[in-house]
Amino acid sequence: MAMTPLEFLETAIRTPSPSGYEEPIQKLISEYLKPHTDDVSIDVHGNLTASVGPADSPRLMLAGHCDQIGMLISYIDEEGFLYAQTIGGWDPQQLIGQAMTVWTANGPVSAVISRKPIHLLSSKEREEVVRLEDMWLDIGATNGEKAAEVVRIGDPVTLDLHYRRLLGDYVSGPGMDNKTGMWTVMETVRRSAAELSETPLQCQLFGVATVQEEIGLRGAKTAAARIAPDVAIAVDVTHASDCPTISKQQQGNIRLGGGPVIVRGPNINAKVAARLIELAEANGIPYQLAALGRAAPNDSNVLQISGAGVATGLVAVPNRYMHSAVETISTADIEAIAKLLTLFAQSLTPKCSFIPG
Repeated sequence: MAMTPLEFLETAIRTPSPSGYEEPIQKLISEYLKPHTDDVSIDVHGNLTASVGPADSPRLMLAGHCDQIGMLISYIDEEGFLYAQTIGGWDPQQLIGQAMTVWTANGPVSAVISRKPIHLLSSKEREEVVRLEDMWLDIGATNGEKAAEVVRIGDPVTLDLHYRRLLGDYVSGPGMDNKTGMWTVMETVRRSAAELSETPLQCQLFGVATVQEEIGLRGAKTAAARIAPDVAIAVDVTHASDCPTISKQQQGNIRLGGGPVIVRGPNINAKVAARLIELAEANGIPYQLAALGRAAPNDSNVLQISGAGVATGLVAVPNRYMHSAVETISTADIEAIAKLLTLFAQSLTPKCSFIPG
């Protein structure tokens, strides 16, 4: 039986995809989309692209990165404990006492990551921020040989990939950054394909699950070079400010359940942002505005300056507790983003101009 869209989201959250190791998530996306469009492919870099719409029309690229932060086994000691490098931006404090999974060629291996117990810390150590090198992974091996029988150097590691339902439509787990953005892109492709008979596209829509965003926006750069879009919209998460200690003065008033966050600023084509706002208002989609006065730290950065330049937009999913085991989002927000992006794709025609002025 085919998965529903929200079952697809839950399965995606439970599927590992550290940067550079995205094959499992791309396989899942491909299997989910193939009943809806025959044009699904994976390039040499690992980006998955699904396309619908006429080829001789404006090219619209939607990008949502599918990779998540993780770790990489780099050393096995004689006693069987594992040490790892980070993939992407970690706060080491988030790792203390976490359940982890090492993804080996023969399947997942459960692990725990920890440090010296508080009882044994010196007064000085208790005052210091924990360092990554002071923690290790324990898989229960009795020595290094036993550990090396099941784990190899270079195996990726993730947090325990749970999907936890909270009250209302809130859900929590690692990898909401950015499997939620990826979901909105693929849901837009699915909806656009389903509505082709009633609302034919006048653009060629490319939905891309980009890779390696967490280590330098790498997949979006190569995918844009291949697709050469006229217009592109990146979907990523952004910091929600509706929880304690987050400054609204610095981050803006961004809340879960408030709808898509439409970003404005120099990284964004003003006409793309204006069209997103107009479509949201005309169709009763709640939305939030965010300002960004620099190059974005996400795929929209490289999309804007690809080739001779691309008219680029950025829509964000409000997310609490980014880069942690308990990232939290509202499913109503991602549903609204998919609706908005579908309307954007359906509104795009050869007569549209995004030249400033």
